[in-house]
Amino acid sequence: MTAELVRGQNHPLSQARLEIRITAGVPVVAGAALSDENGTARGDEWVAHPGAPTLPGIEVSRQAAADHRLAVDLAAMPEAVHRVNVLLALPSGAGGPLRFGAVTALRAAVTGLDGTEIARYTLTGLDAESAVVALELYRRQGGWKVRAVGQGYAGGLAALFTDLGMPGAGELAGGIQEAVARGLARSVAAPPPRPADGDRTRRAAAPAGGADQPGSASRAADPAPPRPAHPYEASVPYAAQTPAGPGERGYEPTADTAQPTAATGSPIDYTHPNRGHATAPPPPPAPPGSPAPPVAGDAAGWSLDERLYNQVWGMFEDLARTAAAYRSAVDFADSRMEKELDQILSDPRSRLGSSGDAARETARAKRAQLVDQAAAVLDRDLAQLTAEAGVVEPAFPPAYARWDNPVWHGYRVPTEPPMALRLGDLHLPERPALRIPLLMRLPLERGLWIDSGPTAADVSSLDSGELRQRAMEKAVSVAARLLAAHPAGDFAVHVIDPAGSAARELAPLVQAGVLAAPPATGAAGVTQALGGLTQRVDLVQMALRGGAADALPPGLDTARHLLIVNDFPHGFDDRAVTGLRYLADEGPSVGVHLLMVADRQDAAAYGPLLDPLWRSLMRLTPVPDDHLADPWVGHAWTYEPSLVPPGSQVLDHVLAQVAIARTKIQ
Repeated sequence: MTAELVRGQNHPLSQARLEIRITAGVPVVAGAALSDENGTARGDEWVAHPGAPTLPGIEVSRQAAADHRLAVDLAAMPEAVHRVNVLLALPSGAGGPLRFGAVTALRAAVTGLDGTEIARYTLTGLDAESAVVALELYRRQGGWKVRAVGQGYAGGLAALFTDLGMPGAGELAGGIQEAVARGLARSVAAPPPRPADGDRTRRAAAPAGGADQPGSASRAADPAPPRPAHPYEASVPYAAQTPAGPGERGYEPTADTAQPTAATGSPIDYTHPNRGHATAPPPPPAPPGSPAPPVAGDAAGWSLDERLYNQVWGMFEDLARTAAAYRSAVDFADSRMEKELDQILSDPRSRLGSSGDAARETARAKRAQLVDQAAAVLDRDLAQLTAEAGVVEPAFPPAYARWDNPVWHGYRVPTEPPMALRLGDLHLPERPALRIPLLMRLPLERGLWIDSGPTAADVSSLDSGELRQRAMEKAVSVAARLLAAHPAGDFAVHVIDPAGSAARELAPLVQAGVLAAPPATGAAGVTQALGGLTQRVDLVQMALRGGAADALPPGLDTARHLLIVNDFPHGFDDRAVTGLRYLADEGPSVGVHLLMVADRQDAAAYGPLLDPLWRSLMRLTPVPDDHLADPWVGHAWTYEPSLVPPGSQVLDHVLAQVAIARTKIQ
């Protein structure tokens, strides 16, 4: 039976190997500080945090997240350690809440490795605090207990470490926040609050891992909230329009509530043209107890784009949590087998002879049985997700589709921008063939950085020149997608290529005539390109702050702008670097976006000066790499870039359509 703790209450722990599960409504930093019998943490080496996640007996998450699992082995704790303080803090500079009073109730649970809860504690009464000691595991009469603490600190981690007697508390707190900032830079940002997909027919089966696993709560019980507001609604010309309501142009009810249109009197048909028609006979009913067949666009939303977007994120989360449940089950099976083998070795009567061999074989058989059971659940969930991916991929509009999708052959310039853009695919080692599209919400909230340097996961034989070439090809692919996703004239692309080294890769954009200006070369070209976009950012910001959008110069281009910077930092002086950082920080909020193609090592001479720039950008790679993390459990996902297939003419076709549409509006 789970013990529901209140502040100050304790509970005995009968197991040595535990998990501490943290649930929060926003990303938080989770860590642990070890202390001696006097409650003193003796130094930095006694703190487990994202920058140093492993200590003897404990391991914490490497990044800020809304859900955490801290692994604890009390038997492996050094004898000098008498207390383990579980710490939570809000990351600084991440755009989230600055105090726990603005966060929904935090929950901390101590569980066994099989997910069975031993004790849980809901932290309440927090207000101005930005760091808190949630739980304390402590030695008592040869055993261990857990105590609900809930002690908050308005001074953040620095005040918390000072209270623990930590020398250099401020420096350690700053180092932790720096490590968290690096982790957030590699994490795929969770989408804005979206409607609960109560109309989804897919139901992931619940593994035995616990309440935080996929399928543990039925999504059907969640009502669909109103459509989320566009994140960039503002009274400026290029801002998104307010979502239309019923009876207004652009209003699209869901398929479940489609109303007859004024023109035809028939319901709007959202069926993809390559997936049959509404008049086709319905599929035969699924056998009792079996999951319903997957349907493209079965998540909640006001339009097909929105439903597909929400469905993809649901698949992404389901796969992340399903893999986490499988890995947790395997860890539990290994731990149980190790414990049983240790017991066999500790008993002289069973250490040798046939009885010992039989006991060891039994322990291994139990482990294999547990792993097989977990694998069966994993295979079932992966089969369901694979089937769903098989019907979702053909239904994608161009902005969500791979370049080899036939939908591009019928491409026409849209009249409205989509919700998101596909940047590539993600997969896990449990099922590499199951690819989840990486969709980034539009308009871009952060810039992009295509890393042209070598990656840790790159096993190819590409030299530095080939990597730079592929990185620029990826940049051109992203720019083409952005141009193709927006109405004619609503998006402009600029290029800075100081040495002119990317002329071959830029040829499709140049020859189609879709660039706002020829690629800027040389020091003068760099200065001119940066100066023009910086001036635009300044003008729009002043108009927004002063509430005078009508006062903008009549000749100001109202389109959104993307600046591609190739081969940084070559050709950039200190002033140009400052301008680039300014565009990265201030540009996205006023419609100016940055796409860097660079090898970070080339900019090493600048030292830590450019670290904020790199962290502000989402890093992509031109070759497969496992550098991205999901926002739920923090798996390392292998990223596959979305590139035009060799020999395909689809890019030229799409850019030609964009150029023709631009000519018609001029």
